[in-house]
Amino acid sequence: MQASLATIVWYSIFAEINKGWWYASTTRHNGCLSDLLEHIRNTTRLTQRAFSYERTKKMKLKLIKTEEEYALALDQMEQLFDVTPDSDQFDEAELLMFLIRNYEDQHYAIDTPDPIEAIKFRMEQMGMKRTDMTKYFGTRGRVTEILNRQRALSLAMIKKLHKEFGIPAESLLA
Repeated sequence: MQASLATIVWYSIFAEINKGWWYASTTRHNGCLSDLLEHIRNTTRLTQRAFSYERTKKMKLKLIKTEEEYALALDQMEQLFDVTPDSDQFDEAELLMFLIRNYEDQHYAIDTPDPIEAIKFRMEQMGMKRTDMTKYFGTRGRVTEILNRQRALSLAMIKKLHKEFGIPAESLLA
């Protein structure tokens, strides 16, 4: 009879915990509790890696087309997250990041905000009213026209809004 990976992992965790408890109970208070906690942390990390590997080992590196493949890729990326550029797994992690970014760009694209909505949002954040905007747009009538989308923002207005409000120029130019 063959034991499953989960059974082997749980057995090794139990053995490590027992070894840690025995060590803690047979020594004086010279850091043994921290050693025990370190044993538990290490076995927990090993367990998480083993179970995650069991879930993600089926993920071949290919274009991600479904939500299930996307979830598997994220799980696998989580396992490869701490790789260093000089490790063997770095190329795999880099390719996986590219595939995930490609899927997210296609399915979870973030559009640039509407310039007027960006201005209104920033006004709300700063507690400003329409009358406060005359400093940037000129007259109250012009403020109304711009905020009601009847007049376009001029380049001078965009520069002022970018400088004073901190709204990205790309958002205001859209």
